[in-house]
Amino acid sequence: MLIPTTLAWLLHLAVGTAASAKPDLVLRAGDKDLENCLNDAVGGDKARAQFPDEFLYELKDVRPLNLDIPVTPAAITYPETSEEVAAIVRCAVRYNRKVQGRSGGHSYGNYCLGGAGSTAVVVDLKNFQQFEIDKTSWIATMGAGTLLEDSENRLHENGNRVISQGVAPQVGLGGHASIGGLGPLGRQLGSSADQVVEVEVVLANSSVIRASKDENKDVFFAVLGAGASFGIITEYKFQTSPEPGAMIRYTYNVTTGDAKSLATAFKAWNKLVSDPDLSWKFASTLTILEHTISISGSKLDIMIMDDAVGKIGQALEDVGLHLSGLQTSFYAKSLTFTPSTLMNDQAIDALFEYLENSKKNALLWFVIFDLAGGYINTVPLDERAYPHRSVLYFMQSYAITLGRVSQTTRDFLNGINQLIIENVPGVGGAYAGYVDPFLQNAQQEYWGPNLPRLEQIKADIDKDDVFHNPQSVRPATS
Repeated sequence: MLIPTTLAWLLHLAVGTAASAKPDLVLRAGDKDLENCLNDAVGGDKARAQFPDEFLYELKDVRPLNLDIPVTPAAITYPETSEEVAAIVRCAVRYNRKVQGRSGGHSYGNYCLGGAGSTAVVVDLKNFQQFEIDKTSWIATMGAGTLLEDSENRLHENGNRVISQGVAPQVGLGGHASIGGLGPLGRQLGSSADQVVEVEVVLANSSVIRASKDENKDVFFAVLGAGASFGIITEYKFQTSPEPGAMIRYTYNVTTGDAKSLATAFKAWNKLVSDPDLSWKFASTLTILEHTISISGSKLDIMIMDDAVGKIGQALEDVGLHLSGLQTSFYAKSLTFTPSTLMNDQAIDALFEYLENSKKNALLWFVIFDLAGGYINTVPLDERAYPHRSVLYFMQSYAITLGRVSQTTRDFLNGINQLIIENVPGVGGAYAGYVDPFLQNAQQEYWGPNLPRLEQIKADIDKDDVFHNPQSVRPATS
């Protein structure tokens, strides 16, 4: 996702002013026993098991990304081995707590903390930083606590290799690859999940297993697209690729107060990216801001953008460089578009008229259309839980507010989706990496045709729903 560098300072205005009130702590019977169990699970190192009565617990341990969603987990744990993760899960099950893993902590709904109102046990994976690369097979082994910037640097320093991943440096590899993992090399190499050849994962019964296409196949399928519902991944093995050759980064800006001109620019981009012969070496993101469109991306071969877009400004930096680790109050929604459900002229005109005239009540807002497709869409649907194998581009709308998100702001973003649904027959679906806590039929929207299989796997390996958040996969009931 992208926004202009010139707007980054606005994000910092939201820090400290948008903090949500800490909810009252309600001690439950057995909480002290849970604490003792978790302390034992991490070898008696009290610094690696933190609880709500600890000083600055919310600030230094909970650290919710979205300040609009209050959550106070029962504990934040910091294991160092898979065996410690297994012991933590065992404690949570014994004392009837849900469990969620946290890698970078960038869940829009704070689901890595259990979600709104949760008293889950959180397994923070920051200590899982292992790295090794086999220079014959070029398979890289990486810990699930690795941040994307570290993944990129370590691969570069060990053979000039890459995996397809996102651009936000402080996002954790563990959550990123377990939900799909979109990024600028996705059209060439697939999603992050598509490059995983093996995982180590801790299941609800506290077993530590390896999973691949040849071993524990159902677990391998489930955790690559819906990982938070099925276990705690502690280690990945990725098939890496050589770093690409010379890459040209580009930005085209259209700044005008005229909604009609902005719509014309969008139509030009829409025509370009919907070309079925478009090179897989071409990545593009269109971002709509107040009175502005920015089209950014990269290309590994020579291509010319439609003149209607026009080149105006200098390159913009990825929003991940500014949003990573920044706590704000915000709301976000998403939609998916296939070649048969792309934005049409009627929808585009209606969208820009709506954006010009709607009440927003937001510090800043933006709408992102992010090109996908390419290699991602060649992977069979039944190989990974990530389901969006026919999507050409995603839309994400996002609004940041001072203080709690108002109904006016929610209505503004909901209206964008509703307008498009009314004007684009058959459009739907949502990316689970852009979770929307208010989304109806969320599991169906996130996992589509793969949901029934996921529900059955959930019933087989986590029938008591240990790994749970408000929109995680539920066990099949029959």
